[in-house]
Amino acid sequence: MQQNSPAAAPPRSLWSLGWQRLKRDRVGYVSLWIVGVFALVAALVWTGLLAGNWNAEISEPNTSPLWVAHEKVAVTSGENELDGSTGPIIRLAAAEDPINQEMEAARKNAARYKTREIEKTDSLILGSDQRGRSVMQKVLQGTATSMLVGIFGALLSVLLGTLLGAFAGYFGRRTDDFLMWFYSVFTSVPDMLLLLAFAAVSGRGFTTLVLVLSFTSWTATFRLVRAEFMKQRSREYVQAADAIGASHLRRMFVHILPNISHLLLVQFSLLLVGLIKYEVILSFLGFGVGVKQVSWGSILGEVPNELLQGYWWQLLAVVLFMSTLVTAVSLLTDALRDALDPKVK
Repeated sequence: MQQNSPAAAPPRSLWSLGWQRLKRDRVGYVSLWIVGVFALVAALVWTGLLAGNWNAEISEPNTSPLWVAHEKVAVTSGENELDGSTGPIIRLAAAEDPINQEMEAARKNAARYKTREIEKTDSLILGSDQRGRSVMQKVLQGTATSMLVGIFGALLSVLLGTLLGAFAGYFGRRTDDFLMWFYSVFTSVPDMLLLLAFAAVSGRGFTTLVLVLSFTSWTATFRLVRAEFMKQRSREYVQAADAIGASHLRRMFVHILPNISHLLLVQFSLLLVGLIKYEVILSFLGFGVGVKQVSWGSILGEVPNELLQGYWWQLLAVVLFMSTLVTAVSLLTDALRDALDPKVK
């Protein structure tokens, strides 16, 4: 009696194999969770569920963090604030006061312009800045801004580089010559000089910053996609699609593009780190986010004046958040490159 042979295991896709390899890589897997936490924080901040009142002055200026011992200087009510001497306070009579009439009129209208008093606190985990704002909420808001600039800028950069690289690598000839000339013009200018030139002309703002970063960082993706399309266009599966009447666009974006999508994911993670760094530099120099927004770069722009006065906790907070995210994304990029490499068994 013939026994039935065991069913063959279904073939596994590159993405499922890559996910299994990534989970076996402890460093890459932990880095993925760290990046996920930062992405969740950015989403909560962007929707207003976290750090929504970052601009509120909820503490005294330059209050040290909760875990750092600090002293409060008590001021005696009878002490003269000018020379430090004590003595009776001399008050003028109403007839002797030259601005008494103006003060009386102001007191009558005071109720109309009375603002809600915000209770001050000195129990802040990361202290306060020079305006009494919470450093923790500022850094969380800056994390969302810097991360979203990096994400949207990297997405737009990958999209632009993929489109241009696909047309250059697939069609070749005059299309490739023209796009390569366009690529050479961009790469002939140093990256930072090109960024500063675009930023100075276009002005400040979140949307402007995303466009500037993406329009100056597409060249690496273009070079990668162009080389892959030149290699893939002569493969058997592309020739088979041509034989059944598939159009050029279908061959490019339905057949070839999915086979190089893992390379685009790695390229996106590389660009994310680079654009976050560029955003910090531009905001530090005053070419980044708007004056009513905050990012890691704009926070670092306040640090030199604070360091001269001995207030170091805002710098420490930004450095910790930024170094953690950049290190995690860099390690995750290396792990993704190894996990999604088809040559790795």
